Amino acid sequence: MTKPKATGVIARPGDTIGILGGGQLGRMLAIAAADLGLDVHIFTPEQDSPASRVAKKTWVAPFEDRDALREFAASITVATIEFENVPVDAVDLIEDEGVPVRPNGETLSRAQDRLAEKTFFREIGIEPANFARIDHPDQIQPELERLGGSGVLKSRFAGYDGKGQVRLKGTIQPYPAWAEVGGKMAILEAWVEHDFEISVIAARSESGEFVAFDPPENDHSGGILRKSTFPSKASPAIIEEAKRLAKKLADELGYIGVLALELFVTKDGKLLANEFAPRVHNSGHWTQDACFTGQFEQHIRAVCGWPLGNPARHSDGEMLNLLGEEAHAWEQHLTEGAKLHLYGKRRAIHGRKMGHITKLRPRS
Repeated sequence: MTKPKATGVIARPGDTIGILGGGQLGRMLAIAAADLGLDVHIFTPEQDSPASRVAKKTWVAPFEDRDALREFAASITVATIEFENVPVDAVDLIEDEGVPVRPNGETLSRAQDRLAEKTFFREIGIEPANFARIDHPDQIQPELERLGGSGVLKSRFAGYDGKGQVRLKGTIQPYPAWAEVGGKMAILEAWVEHDFEISVIAARSESGEFVAFDPPENDHSGGILRKSTFPSKASPAIIEEAKRLAKKLADELGYIGVLALELFVTKDGKLLANEFAPRVHNSGHWTQDACFTGQFEQHIRAVCGWPLGNPARHSDGEMLNLLGEEAHAWEQHLTEGAKLHLYGKRRAIHGRKMGHITKLRPRS
């Protein structure tokens, strides 16, 4: 028999929080939870995951293992996710066991499908770049022309860090492009000639309390975030509007936890939504060093039903991702005074996020 959905649940110091996923975000969430006196259990298909090595207990099992998920649910007070592609069925099963998962499966289903995400943006008054649904490669060329002749073809599901997408311009070869994004349902987004990109990292509690960090300016290469600079060069009016959009998104979702809303700032000063992430975010890593309450602590507070912390920035600076063998220069970064965060991954693979550094300077 399905148990009623749990609401109003508060996890207290000494309780156990469950994290679905074992990557670096789970690791940093687990560390933040430990600082607040909470135990952490991890559920992940991955052996020897980064998060498992800082947690009290780990379930290594596929997300389809319903018995393991029930056992996991019985061991925790509340659960959260560390990446948005956790199967919705797994989240729903845990909630059916009477344990709240924050954010919930409905939110994940919107974030996992780019078409659903863009459609939802428009429904709630957040404008994305123009887009088209692509179910067959023969649709790509006519839709590309309709969208202005330049765009990005993206798989609808499971893409991240530049994977599952390809830039298109002019007359193209549709079948190779279709194959490059996995040969499955896709979305074509018009290319946005933007001045720069920002992201709003914000938190919302079950009671509706909302706080947002100052949006950083983000630089990407090959679809991977390379650097976040804080503060951004966005005007106060743009920052205020960006935070308003993030609050609207969080409120409409009934969201609990930290989320990220990525926004293009166009040449004429308008904001267009790129995507949102229902989790702590790479472009918010700097907050743990430069703000009174960082994103990882903030997320744990929200998920546990605690008051949210002060997101104010006490320092300026920049966060840089360490990819692949760049992490081998860890000693140099320490010598130069950077704040170093390594994720405990065993192999430095090209393009793989191995850690990050934060360079701080006094707030201007």
